Amino acid sequence: MGLARAIDLDLAFAEAAKVPSIHPKTYLGSGKVEALAAAIAGDDVGLLVFNGPLNAGQQRNLETALSCKVIDRTGLILEIFGARARTAEGALQVERAALEYQRGRLVRSWTHLERQRGGFGFLGGPGETQIEADRRHISARIKRIEKSLATITRTRGLHRQARARVPYPVVATVGYTNAGKSTLFNRLTDSTVFAEDMLFATLDPTMRGVTLPSGRTIILSDTVGFISGLPAQLVAAFRATLEEVIHADLILHVRDFAHPDSAAQREDVVRILADLCPEDENPPPVIEVLNKIDLLDDEAREFAANSAQRLEGHIAFSALTGEGVDALLGAIDHELSKSKAVVEIDVPLEDGAAIAWLYERGEVHDRQDMDATARFTVGLDAADLGRFRKRLKVAE
Repeated sequence: MGLARAIDLDLAFAEAAKVPSIHPKTYLGSGKVEALAAAIAGDDVGLLVFNGPLNAGQQRNLETALSCKVIDRTGLILEIFGARARTAEGALQVERAALEYQRGRLVRSWTHLERQRGGFGFLGGPGETQIEADRRHISARIKRIEKSLATITRTRGLHRQARARVPYPVVATVGYTNAGKSTLFNRLTDSTVFAEDMLFATLDPTMRGVTLPSGRTIILSDTVGFISGLPAQLVAAFRATLEEVIHADLILHVRDFAHPDSAAQREDVVRILADLCPEDENPPPVIEVLNKIDLLDDEAREFAANSAQRLEGHIAFSALTGEGVDALLGAIDHELSKSKAVVEIDVPLEDGAAIAWLYERGEVHDRQDMDATARFTVGLDAADLGRFRKRLKVAE
């Protein structure tokens, strides 16, 4: 029902149907199809949304039997994604997924597919059926989209390389759709990214800088939400976007802790992340953000707070009210500090640029000023430590 409301459909009725065995022609048994036909006729329904996968034949047969348009879960999600995409990349990703979905349903989607036509040179040989021509045109369009997306992917990779040279740690937000990722993003970055109480409000990734309590700057990334049974076409289409998550230094898994299915949603997100991560790479560390605690009653709120205290890497949080912001920023700081080596470095006092660089890039734990040098006890990433030692020509 949430998916249907997410695209402003007027919900006439909803029903959970038990399916002892899948009927090859209509998925549902004949008795259930007849009952649906009566309900649809009585309510003047123009669209039936089937919360599950239908093949092309089942979809066509149901439309014939029910005298209304029928779409399955994948078709509905594609409609939502098409309405939400705001950038050229997002639109291309959704179009490619829709074309892949459509290509397998040409037998149902066109009314003129029985026709044949003569050949038009490169457009098709003699006797080519319309369905073959349509499938060929779709395949050609998919290839053009993939070429454009490949260029975008290369550009995104170059941007990642540029960020690695700066470098600012990248912290990516992930979570089930409508878990509050964009609201959290706006809270931490003082931004106005589109955030509504709806499924898939965000499709296009957004990045902003955030300064942590230690003074370290990070790049926070807002990403598309996940959902159970996310169509394979969409996972593939948004893989380039989701690669930003896998290449992040830290992941914030934002959970709607007030949702009755919060635990199941968590498992869906964990499973998708595992599928995205290459087998030969270690996934980034994860902080679980137990969001929307402002919606909990006192007992559930106490349970969330106790869970956050008991479990390492868990933060009770409200993106709406800001409760838990300091704890979350501190947890991000702490997690990113684990990868830093604490070393002692002597820097000439006259080298103000080097001293400023240490304060900007490292975590200065102690400083002792002497006659001509300052001895710093500082935490630095391995790459930063190498750069700094090379600059000062300090022996390992």
